[in-house]
Amino acid sequence: MNLEEALLSAEEGLKVFADKDETDYNGIRESVEGAFRHLQAAMFPSHVNQEGRSIAENLRLSADGLREAVTRLADGEKAERFTAMLISRLPEIRRVLWTDIIAAYQGDPAAKSPDEIILAYPAFTAISAYRTAHELYKVNVPLVPRIITEYAHRLTGIDIHPGASIGEYFFIDHGTGVVIGETSTIGRRVKIYQNVTIGAKSFDVYPDGSLVKGIKRHPDIGNNVVIYAGATILGGNTVIGDNCVIGGNVWLTHSVDPGRVVVNDR
Repeated sequence: MNLEEALLSAEEGLKVFADKDETDYNGIRESVEGAFRHLQAAMFPSHVNQEGRSIAENLRLSADGLREAVTRLADGEKAERFTAMLISRLPEIRRVLWTDIIAAYQGDPAAKSPDEIILAYPAFTAISAYRTAHELYKVNVPLVPRIITEYAHRLTGIDIHPGASIGEYFFIDHGTGVVIGETSTIGRRVKIYQNVTIGAKSFDVYPDGSLVKGIKRHPDIGNNVVIYAGATILGGNTVIGDNCVIGGNVWLTHSVDPGRVVVNDR
């Protein structure tokens, strides 16, 4: 077989797979990522607004990008409703993000100002993406929430599933390698260091071997908890009580009473 014959053969073979796709996803990721950047610029126009656009311009651009993406994934009526919902929630998202910025400033002696948190800390990008995506996740917008949080994951190395529930004044210090699973709940004023995993212990399966989805798989973390670098906390029945300190490199698959300091797996 020469090259021309190989090209024709491959084209015919690949068309079989392409014909099965019901949606053209090309450009959706770029539209969503662009929309998120415009949302950031609208919420923090003095810090992450490189094009110098007005708040109104950034809001319009973000709305256009989100509506276009969701229209292709669902339909135009849902896209309009979902986009309007998110835009209406932006002042509240911005308010909560400021609590996260203050938590970082108060919790890190190396931070010289809140502006430094916004401009230089990867946690700001990851948490702002999460808080935006979480609003869309709560109303079952398809795919878009994951694109937003995975965009931040790619930039920062911090992986927060948009389904997680995270309270105000949340701080991730350093951040690289942090993983927070979909059904995790995290209370107020929680501080996490790098390489922390809040994950699933195991996956239930059906008799045919397929995974059981939609169940509680990840831990609950109380208020005022500190989790040091490298700690791994697993399981949907695992509860870390208020005011606990979890030491570095601890492996936990059981609950911890409030106020405890855990420095090993006992």
